[in-house]
Amino acid sequence: MPAPPATPHDFRSTLEQIWWRLDVALDADLIEWSAKLGAVEALMCGTTGIVDHHESPSAIEGSLDLIHDACAEVGVRVSCSYGVTDRHGLDGARRGLLENERFLRSGRRGMVGVHAAFTCSDETLETAAGLAADLGVGVHIHVAEGVDDRGAGSRLEDLATPDWLLVHGVHLDRDLPGRLAHNPRSNMNNAVGYARPAHRNNRVVLGSDGIGADMLDEFRLTYVAHRADDIAATPDAAWSWLQNSLDLIPECRDDRVHWSYDHMDSPWHLAFTTGVRAERVVSSSGEVLLDHGRPTRVDLDEIRHKAAEAASRLFSRL
Repeated sequence: MPAPPATPHDFRSTLEQIWWRLDVALDADLIEWSAKLGAVEALMCGTTGIVDHHESPSAIEGSLDLIHDACAEVGVRVSCSYGVTDRHGLDGARRGLLENERFLRSGRRGMVGVHAAFTCSDETLETAAGLAADLGVGVHIHVAEGVDDRGAGSRLEDLATPDWLLVHGVHLDRDLPGRLAHNPRSNMNNAVGYARPAHRNNRVVLGSDGIGADMLDEFRLTYVAHRADDIAATPDAAWSWLQNSLDLIPECRDDRVHWSYDHMDSPWHLAFTTGVRAERVVSSSGEVLLDHGRPTRVDLDEIRHKAAEAASRLFSRL
């Protein structure tokens, strides 16, 4: 990406100057190739399931199908959601809700997505929660990531249910039902603070917030961030949060990953060993999805080339 028009000075300006501009610039072609690249990079890091929260206000309709199909082509499972927001008016929120509903009613895996409470009216939040309940799924929502959203707890406490996925929770001032997705690298990058997940009553899962595909690397950073906050912290907590992530797409437990390192059952070894790579991935059905570190279903070089072309177009729009 090119440099933002102005240097961000806080979380809100980071969203306005960087991430929200990126969202608006996305089109169908960009969504497809970024999803394929993200899926193949995840597979090459030993990840066989992705929980995705997507926003593309200029290309809402059908966007979740593009992501699902891109991941399926690579051989990676995905749970999709579209991040509903009022930032683009009532019609934008309506179209986002319809995209969630259309995708979920087609029988594909996902949740109802909401960007965050601070960019949604109470009516939009209530409608999203009602849609999720009607469809028998949870809501995937950013919660109190920055100080702008510190009121999320009071606004969501009468809506949230145990099947919700609460992302970040850095400034959350109360307990809410649901799983808490901890994303320390993203939180550091956006300078929003440390979420202190070990102090929460929720079941914690580990995420990347889309900022990278290597979950072992996220685990190491998670441990270091925890240790910086608590000298008594061990890698076992971060490892348990990574393992809990399998709850979100349980079939991944039956996939088999062959690694370049011998001590994959030891959080202490892995916390201090970088460069561990997946060499072979075999799905639960017995299909080899990765062999000698390269995907078997798709042409890695083609995906990288097409994604680079798309990135150049995106650059020119920003």
